[in-house]
Amino acid sequence: MTSEQQHATPASSITNRLSYTDALARVMGLADFEQRSHGHEFHLDRMFLLMERLGNPHLAAPAVHVAGTKGKGSVSAMVASVLKAQGYRTGLYTSPHMHAATERIQVSGEPVSQAGFAALVAEAWPAVEWVGANGGQGNVTTFEALTSLAFLHFKKAEVDFQVLEVGIGGRLDSTSVVNPEVAVITPISLDHVEVLGKTIAAIAREKAGIIKQGSTVVVAPQPAEALEVIEGVAAEREAKVVEVVRYYTWRCESADLKGQTLEVKGPQKDYYLRVPLLGEYQLENTATAVAVVEVLRQRGHAISDEALVEGLRTTRWPGRLEVLSAKGPLVLIDGAHNLHSATGLVAAIRNIRRMTGKTDPGRVILLFGALAGHDFEGVIGEFAKLKPVVFAVRPNHPRGRPSAEVAEAIRNAGLEVVAESESVAEATRKAIAMAGEKDTVLGAGSLSVAAEVRAEVLGIVQETYPNLKRAP
Repeated sequence: MTSEQQHATPASSITNRLSYTDALARVMGLADFEQRSHGHEFHLDRMFLLMERLGNPHLAAPAVHVAGTKGKGSVSAMVASVLKAQGYRTGLYTSPHMHAATERIQVSGEPVSQAGFAALVAEAWPAVEWVGANGGQGNVTTFEALTSLAFLHFKKAEVDFQVLEVGIGGRLDSTSVVNPEVAVITPISLDHVEVLGKTIAAIAREKAGIIKQGSTVVVAPQPAEALEVIEGVAAEREAKVVEVVRYYTWRCESADLKGQTLEVKGPQKDYYLRVPLLGEYQLENTATAVAVVEVLRQRGHAISDEALVEGLRTTRWPGRLEVLSAKGPLVLIDGAHNLHSATGLVAAIRNIRRMTGKTDPGRVILLFGALAGHDFEGVIGEFAKLKPVVFAVRPNHPRGRPSAEVAEAIRNAGLEVVAESESVAEATRKAIAMAGEKDTVLGAGSLSVAAEVRAEVLGIVQETYPNLKRAP
C-alpha cells in the first residue's frame, strides 16, 4: 500500500449517506453559540460524553492547545506549519472560518474535502443525536459537533500531532477535553465579556483553564493582571510556565508587503526567520511559536532548525493584515474587532503605507462592519486616527449589525460616511472603483467583513448558511 493510499481522505471508506449541503445544514442547524451574542451555560460534560460515544478520538494524538484573545490562530498556524515541515502528519483545527466550514479542519495544510466532511457527519450523527436525547445535558452545539468532526478526521488520518485553537475562553471550550502536550496562552484583552467576564483577570482565568495538572504552558506577553492569574492557576496545577518575555527577545530586521524578517533569541539558540505575515504583533506571535517548538523538543519530539525556519516561512493564515492587491490602490483586510487589535492594526497600516514608498500615500477608504457583542464604537475611535472615509456595511453574519447603526457610530466619531450598504461585496466594488492609485482600501471591523472583501476581490465563492438567522 502506498503512502497516498494509506492516507487517503480519512472518511472515504465510509458510505456517505449525506451530500455536503445536507451535512452542513445539519451541523449549522444545531444551537450555535459562536454565532450569537448572548451567553450560554457552557460545560464539558456533553463533550466528554460525545467523545466517549465516538471512541475517544481526541486521545489519538498529542495536542498543542492554544487559547488567548489575539494571535491564537496565527500561533496555531505557525506551529502546525513547523510540524508539517518536520514531516509530521499534523492536524489543525481553527475557528471561525473565512469562506467555508471545511477550512476549520486541516491535515498537513489541506482542508477536509466536502465529501470527507459529509462522511464524517454521517458517522458522527448517531452519537450527536444520542447525546442530545439521552445525555441529560441538552443538545450538542454546532461548535461541539465541528470539534468532534475534527477529532474524528485527525484520528482517521493517523496524525502525529493535533494543533487546536480554542473557540471562546478555554476552561469550558469543547477543545478542552484534551490533555495537551503543551498549552499556549496568547495575549489577553477584553473580548466576549458577556460570556467570559468583564475584567482582564476574569477572562484570564477562563483562558488559563486549558492548563492541566503537571503540564507545561507557554505564555505570550500579557497584561500584569492576566499574568498574575495565569501563574496562579499554573501553580495550583503544578504546571511549568514558560513566559516568552522572560526567556526570549525578538527584533525585526526588515519588512515588506510580503512579510517580515526577524531575529529571535531564545534559551536554546538564536534564529533568523522569515514570516509571511505583517504587523509588529506577528513578531511576538513568532517568538511564541518558537517557544512552543523548543518546549516540544524538550519533551522529546524531534524538530530541526531547518523545519522551524521552513515552517515559519511557509505559514498560511489568510485574512490577518493580508495584502489582497498592491497594484493600483493597496487593498488590505484584517479581522480586528476589539480595541487592542485595532490599535495594533492602525500602527501596522501606517507602516505598510510607508513601505509603498509613495511620498503621498493618499486616502484610507475603510469598509467597516461589526457584529453584535463587539465594542465597535471603540474600534471606530481607533480607526479614526487614520482619517478614513468610510463605507458602513453589514456583514452577512447572524450577528451582523445593520449598516445604519454602524454609520451612526462612524459619524459620531467625526468621520465621513460615503455610503451605507447591506452588501459587503457591493461596497467593496464601489470602494475600489473610487480609490485612486495612491489610496488604501481597508476591510476591517470583523473577520466576517475581511472574508467577504477577500471573496469579492479574489473571486471566491462565499459559503452561506440559510438555516442560521440574523440578529434582529
